[in-house]
Parts: sequence; C-alpha cells; structure tokens
Amino acid sequence: MQAFKTLTSIAVPLDRANVDTDAIIPKQFLKSIKRSGFGPNLFDEWRYEDHGEVGMDNSKRPLNKGFVLNQVQYQGAQILLARENFGCGSSREHAPWALEDYGFKAIIAPSFADIFYNNCFKNGILPIVQSNDILDELFAFKGEITIDLESQSIHANDKKYSFEVDAERKRRLINGLDDIGLTLQYKDEIKTFEKKYFQKYTWLN
Repeated sequence: MQAFKTLTSIAVPLDRANVDTDAIIPKQFLKSIKRSGFGPNLFDEWRYEDHGEVGMDNSKRPLNKGFVLNQVQYQGAQILLARENFGCGSSREHAPWALEDYGFKAIIAPSFADIFYNNCFKNGILPIVQSNDILDELFAFKGEITIDLESQSIHANDKKYSFEVDAERKRRLINGLDDIGLTLQYKDEIKTFEKKYFQKYTWLN
C-alpha cells in the first residue's frame, strides 16, 4: 500500500448525499477479486449513458457529459468531495477498490457509512469528516486543496481546516501499511516461532 503523508490536488465536487456502494461500483462488476481494474467503472451508471457490463470497451461507450467526473477540469483529481452518508448500502470492499483504482486518495464528507469508512483505511484511502459548513466552502473553492495527514489539516483558499483521525490508522497510512504489511513487520518473529513450533511438534512436518 502506498504511503500517505501529504496530497495536493484539485477536488471533484460530487454534490450528492447518500451515495451508496452500488452507485460507486454497480453489482455486475463484483465478479473479480483482483482489487484492480475497477476504476473505469467507478460511478458507472452516472458516468455513462448506456448500461455497463463486464468486458465492455469503456472507451467506446457514450459519456454523460453532465456528470462531474467527465468534466475536463477534474481529470486527474485525487480528492473527492461528497455529502452525508457516503458509502452507505452493502459492505462491498470493491467500492474503495474502484475509488483507489481510479486515482482517488482522499474523500472529504460530513459522514460516512461505518463499514465503508473502515474499508477506506484498509485500502490506502483517507476518509475525512468535516462539517457541512466547511464542505460548502470546499465545494465553492475551485483551486487545489492540500491535505497534510501528519498535521491533520486541510489547506484551501488560504484557510486551514483541522480534522480528526485515529492515531493507529494515521500511523498505518503514513507508513503505507495495510493488514498484510502490518503483519509482515513481524516476519522475523513469525519465522522464529514457526521454527521452534515445528521442532517441538515434529509430527506436523
């Protein structure tokens, strides 16, 4: 998992509340568990004018030009602004996979669904909770936004906004540690334990 310390980017203003995981990545794309390749189908039903299915050539599909993700000024954005209860619905981990695969590294919203919020951290995405008033200011701002995880601050339009994040989750993001990476920190101790264990219980070999 890529380490997250600071991030400077324009932000995509997705001005919708209660965006559920089926809107983030529709159910027909959940067949794969490779954790990659979902980005082209992120917000598929809003992003394209036709119905998407696995295996379609997305480059030939008609785009919904009115959807914010298709607007030229937001191409390459790594920050997503959203409204209340982002990530609600089913607990599919494919939702943060799709967001990360597209290129988003941080989401700022007034609230998140609990399971989605937890899954973001596991996949290297920083979900930031901010008040509606602050979100209104960020939605109105059209320039680049800087997120500094170490100082737990957002910088936009010469203003600084603080945010809270669990200390252990912060440590993991800063060091680029997902659950597997966290375990691998103790690989020497694990190998030592395994060696002693199989020496003691030789019948397991």
